[in-house]
Amino acid sequence: MSNRKRTVLYTGVSSSLYSRVSQHKWGVGSAFTSRYKCYDLLYFETFGSINEAIYREKQLKHWKREWKWNLIAEKNPGLVDLYEEIRGYD
Repeated sequence: MSNRKRTVLYTGVSSSLYSRVSQHKWGVGSAFTSRYKCYDLLYFETFGSINEAIYREKQLKHWKREWKWNLIAEKNPGLVDLYEEIRGYD
């Protein structure tokens, strides 16, 4: 997730992607995303289990900022909000 100016990145994990992104968009559920206005979904990955997802989240949280931006740009070069694309993921 990122803010409108793409100056902040937020990495998280959820078993219900669409619902969780909706919460972020409406400013509930995360003090960080509310405070920094991280309302746009720029990148996501899906996994077979929550344990795999948590492992990946921990990996990404240790990555350098530049690496994260490169990963996002590979799949979303325009840095557009993917919210509408994930409708029905829950």
